[in-house]
Amino acid sequence: MSAQPHRDADPAAPLPASGVSAGEALFRPVRAGNAFEETVERLLQAVRLGVVGAGERLPSERELAERLGVSRATLREAIRALADAGYVVSRRGRYGGTFVNENLPAPSTAGHTRDPGLIEDTLSLRHVLETGAAELAAARTLSPADRRHLTSTLAEASSADVDDYRRRDSRLHLAIAEVTASASLTSALADVRMRVNQLLDEIPLLEPNLDHSNAQHEAIVDAILAGDPSAARAAMAEHVEGTASLLRGFLE
Repeated sequence: MSAQPHRDADPAAPLPASGVSAGEALFRPVRAGNAFEETVERLLQAVRLGVVGAGERLPSERELAERLGVSRATLREAIRALADAGYVVSRRGRYGGTFVNENLPAPSTAGHTRDPGLIEDTLSLRHVLETGAAELAAARTLSPADRRHLTSTLAEASSADVDDYRRRDSRLHLAIAEVTASASLTSALADVRMRVNQLLDEIPLLEPNLDHSNAQHEAIVDAILAGDPSAARAAMAEHVEGTASLLRGFLE
């Protein structure tokens, strides 16, 4: 039997009543701050919602990069992450390209963490607590011990290997809450971090995301140490939204 070309996806049609197709809505430019994470989210949404069906080929790399407003290097990293997670496969040759796998990874059986309402509740609470903690920490006059605590936990997170990353990452976020000197805030943030980690345990660790997270951690801590509440809040908001993009993409 001769090989048959796979059908290309047509993400521009048909148009819904709003005049914007699902493909146009999903493959719109991403925000620069979390380009990798949002690219993964958009591609996952396209696969999960059937905009690009099983066995269909994604738009070309050049077209996707232009429509998402990302570099081809960022797009390749996102596609590689999805390939490693079992969602797509890249093929060479006359009918080559990136194709959605015929058999997608089975959903987790974790149960309650798959409830979109609970996921959004967790992400909303995390956004409020984490951005508030970063802003409050930057507004305080930190003691030498506070500053050492932040820089040491940052260094530990930055040097952690994949197996230990989540624990070190959590420790840094708790350190930020701790230097606010608010026991109630630290307790609340610890609770929400447990909920976030339950969600993170259901998605793969993506090395480009870990590198990006480390750079964002450094920006957050630098703003806190510089005593710049606005910059600390903005840096934390960008960081938590990057994680939220991945969680929504993989879990919803």
